[in-house]
Amino acid sequence: MTFYFALLLLLVSLAGAAQALLARRALRRLAATPPPLAPALPASLLKPLHGDEPGLAANLAACLAQRHAAPFEAIFGAADPGDAALPVAAAAMAASATPARIISGGAVLGANRKVSQLVHLGAAATHGALVISDADMRCPPHWLTAVTAPLAEPGIGLVTCLYHGEPANGAAWSRLAALGIDWHFLPNAALGEAMGQAEGCYGATMALSRETLDRIGGFEPLLPLLADDHALGAAVRGLGLKVVVSPVIPAHVMSEKNFSSLWNHEVRWARTVRLLNPAGYAGLALTHPLAWALLALALAPGAVTLAGLALVLAARLALAQGVDAALGVAGGWRRWAWLPARDLLSAAVWLAGLRRGGVVWGAGRYRLGADGRMVETGRAP
Repeated sequence: MTFYFALLLLLVSLAGAAQALLARRALRRLAATPPPLAPALPASLLKPLHGDEPGLAANLAACLAQRHAAPFEAIFGAADPGDAALPVAAAAMAASATPARIISGGAVLGANRKVSQLVHLGAAATHGALVISDADMRCPPHWLTAVTAPLAEPGIGLVTCLYHGEPANGAAWSRLAALGIDWHFLPNAALGEAMGQAEGCYGATMALSRETLDRIGGFEPLLPLLADDHALGAAVRGLGLKVVVSPVIPAHVMSEKNFSSLWNHEVRWARTVRLLNPAGYAGLALTHPLAWALLALALAPGAVTLAGLALVLAARLALAQGVDAALGVAGGWRRWAWLPARDLLSAAVWLAGLRRGGVVWGAGRYRLGADGRMVETGRAP
């Protein structure tokens, strides 16, 4: 029985190796697609802030330095007027000619504090295209045009984009977090989009018109939800409009101070995905072939399982090399040496995501309902 179980694990791992090669190709095609450079639409960039995160000054400077042929503004917001991010935003505004404002002190309207800020920021926006961007995103100069231009096409209701990881510092935990995005999330999401199966709406960047937002009832219906991005995309699709992925790939600047921070962050993502799509989450088992190949070898040591492990390693290394080449990242063996540890950590996160439980987000602990609603149960340690 043990041998047959090991054989099953080996077959799953080989299927995962094939999937990795398909994901590599999908990402390279996405990265090679030229982003739209016109038309430029007047846009309001909504950026919720919370704390002086590592890299924040550079992120906000990149936001204000967009090369966009139409008028645009940036509106920064924080619930607490004393938030440490606000002086950073003020300094970025002082160094830029881009119109920008700070909105602070608005009432907390629901469990999702980011959405609460978006309600206030959206009310202050003056342009017809609204672009939501997280504070930890560092975007290239053509990003704003690339994510708003498709809104001029009939039938497109929302534009989003994928992102790659960039460590905010040299800490091992920040590096592992960034590699998890580069070698797991990004290529797998690119493959899902290429196959038409992902139906993604990625909260780090979301652009839609004021008219579309008003038709779905504004940001307020998202206030109790953890996966506000998924719900926003679903609401737009519910109007019969398309959600499209722009080929521009900004950087998600990652900063994790310790293993606990990294673990809590990734388990929150995992449990959110499982809650939204249990069958799809189960299918993510294929994205962890190294773990299954190692387990097969441990259960049934021999030439067959050892050869299977070698094939899986080769496929995962090919994916890492392909991702790095597509992103223009300096790869090499010093970077790829992290691959086994990152792959096994990702498998452990996936397993933890199978178990029902709460999540840690910021300073709070939350219980998730079947409909994705958050209920705060306490404060994080």
